[in-house]
Amino acid sequence: MKEKVAVATVKGKAYFLIVNELREQNISFISLVPGEPVPAEVKVVITTEKEKHLVKHEKILIFTSENELDDLVNEVKRILQGKEAYEKIVIGIDPGEAIGLAVIADGKVIEEGNCFSTQEVINCIIKRIRSVNFSLTSVSVKIGNGVPVYKELLEALDDSLPPEVALEVVGEAGTNRPLKENKRSRGIRHISSAIRIAGRTGYVIQRRKAIATNSRIR
Repeated sequence: MKEKVAVATVKGKAYFLIVNELREQNISFISLVPGEPVPAEVKVVITTEKEKHLVKHEKILIFTSENELDDLVNEVKRILQGKEAYEKIVIGIDPGEAIGLAVIADGKVIEEGNCFSTQEVINCIIKRIRSVNFSLTSVSVKIGNGVPVYKELLEALDDSLPPEVALEVVGEAGTNRPLKENKRSRGIRHISSAIRIAGRTGYVIQRRKAIATNSRIR
């Protein structure tokens, strides 16, 4: 048995939403009826608040709503890596008409995709880090400087993200590798570039929020 995740619920809507998201993220799972024995190989069980008392397992995650599903699945990924918390999260951004975005946690890509507006990028990042404990996990956002629009995106990120998040500008030379030009390949290319940007070292931007916070403390 390779599945390390179990979904234990008889609630139709909850089951549908959970398993669809797991499949989309390529996470294998088994389905259980609450009260059934959980195989020893399973590392985490997803269930609902009303059914959790029927589940006997040391690691249980509770599905609450569709809006919290991203956080739930990210928690599953962390558990499957055997981590209590990530030490380092790096988010790479490849600016452009389509904005490539990749989230790398302790060296492993846990999320990737394309965004089509500055606000969508901000929303994606905020959603990803809203449950992060900054005393345990360092978070940095690295943005490529290949197109002038990166400056506007950088300012928006500086205004919107918590002061604990480091912002870094990275040179894009060599991050865009040619692919056969079609809509799908362009999307893949932006994501691949975002991953490479996340792995590079650039120069750290002084956060305006951090300056304002320090001024108030003084």
